[in-house]
Amino acid sequence: MELRFEVENVKCGGCARTIERTLTADARIARVAVDPAAGTVVVEATEDVRGEVAAALARLGYPEKGSVEGLRSAAA
Repeated sequence: MELRFEVENVKCGGCARTIERTLTADARIARVAVDPAAGTVVVEATEDVRGEVAAALARLGYPEKGSVEGLRSAAA
């Protein structure tokens, strides 16, 4: 299943590589695609990991847009 996340703070290819490397370390995630220009992260995994992926993104500094962390990030 394709899980799509709109995130804050993805600025460059380095950000994208950090996200890809971190998320693909989880064996339950088959594929990760990051589009820095659009601020999106697309993950191929089962729906049950959605919360864990969102939490991992937030820990890395890329919270979902509209989340509490994302609103704080946008205000900064």
